[in-house]
Amino acid sequence: MKFTLLTHFKELEKRSNTGRLVVDVLGSRAEQIRWDRTRPPARLVEEIEAGGVALIYPGTADETGGDLTGIRHVILIDSTWHEARKIHQKSPYLQRARRIGLKPATRSVYNLRRNQKEAGLCTAECVIEILRSTGNHEEAKRLQEQFLAFIRPLDAVSGKGEDA
Repeated sequence: MKFTLLTHFKELEKRSNTGRLVVDVLGSRAEQIRWDRTRPPARLVEEIEAGGVALIYPGTADETGGDLTGIRHVILIDSTWHEARKIHQKSPYLQRARRIGLKPATRSVYNLRRNQKEAGLCTAECVIEILRSTGNHEEAKRLQEQFLAFIRPLDAVSGKGEDA
């Protein structure tokens, strides 16, 4: 399965962006593309129109739970929740993709930003859920390990508090 992270330009510069972890762990099976309202990625639009592509996005439009049967390519909007809504609304090609909502077994442990949605997952956590649900347990484990190391507070890593 291939993963495309459609990334808001502000996210590309944030140290708290977990999309980079996904690309690092999955290598050529993942790509991070900068979202551009006026120039949609032609190859991605073609793949959506050909089928076998799903957009992981909350909502009820054509949600089928987490059923990824027949899906070869997954798109995630890699951004804040506020920006993700804007990207979805301003991208007609994304609205043509099969939309799937994840039903995570656990709550998010992402702790690098404030005002997170209670039922929401960050980008890396979404990919971990997808990998697990499709039987890619080893990749899910590797990404989970990288993710947990990424979000671990500095004082937990060094054993020192902020005053040290």
